[in-house]
Amino acid sequence: MPTETFLVLGSNSFSGSTFVASALAAGADVVGISRSPEPDAALLPYRWAPHERFTFHALDFNRDLDRIEAVIHESRPRYIVNFAAQSMVAQSWQNPDHWYQTNVVATALLVDRLKKLDFLEKFVQISTPEVYGSTSGLVKETAPFNPSTPYAVSKAACDMNLLAYRKAFDFPVAFTRAANVCGPGQPLYRIIPRTVFCVLTCQKLKLEGGGTSVRSFIHMRDVAEGTLAVARRGTPGDVYHLATDQNQTIREVVEEICRQMGARFEDCVETTPARLAQDPAYLLDCTKARTEFGWRPQLSVADVIRETIDWMRKHLDRLRAISADYIHKA
Repeated sequence: MPTETFLVLGSNSFSGSTFVASALAAGADVVGISRSPEPDAALLPYRWAPHERFTFHALDFNRDLDRIEAVIHESRPRYIVNFAAQSMVAQSWQNPDHWYQTNVVATALLVDRLKKLDFLEKFVQISTPEVYGSTSGLVKETAPFNPSTPYAVSKAACDMNLLAYRKAFDFPVAFTRAANVCGPGQPLYRIIPRTVFCVLTCQKLKLEGGGTSVRSFIHMRDVAEGTLAVARRGTPGDVYHLATDQNQTIREVVEEICRQMGARFEDCVETTPARLAQDPAYLLDCTKARTEFGWRPQLSVADVIRETIDWMRKHLDRLRAISADYIHKA
């Protein structure tokens, strides 16, 4: 059987680099593309294990389409998995055109070049539950779009364009929408690593809106396993939800971190106003992925927190030298 080759767009991202690690562990060859050079190895899960079958190219969706297309034709991947995006929600209000340019226009231009590749079996688009807006109850993959931020609008528009290419050109796209991913290697501006970092460095965590929003936090390794299944066995044109049944408020997650670290919540947290258009909840029905692939998350939120604490303690000196704040790149 020939070796599987995955091409991962956005391989430097937390989600992308964790997926790369899972694909390598599954025996695949992986080509990674991201717009920036590889960051510190502490933030790249695939660097924590043998990764000789991984090659990396620093190329930008918005500036290097010709070179990206050349890499794709040279490597002839069976699967392309697209994590590349402007991904921050609150910040998308500040420069919405940057979100639309990358998540809609640049992605559309790339897909137009790939629409007739004879070697491409699946293009997996990493979408987001944000396209549904705030919801009540469990959301199925057929729920209508109701985006409430420029980020969510850009992701919904991208998905709609890809579905148009599916209908017009039989483009082999499938979609994943995962809950709040987390785990070792996640940037420090995300809630779980940020809380751990604040406790370790005796800083106050600013908890937006008091942490009342409900989320389903899931280990990115579990999501990566589901994404592998979608690439290999997912039906083109279909959407697959990847989430846990463990729905918690953000405050409850922060309280668990404090408990595991032996810290008092009241000593570590400062409540701040909620961000603009913050969705109170989106809870995903994952029956489809469970039925078609037998996929189920293996790790709990407590497991994620424990691993993140261990990772951060191991790399704390290096992580102190990395900005804990989101730095926007156009």
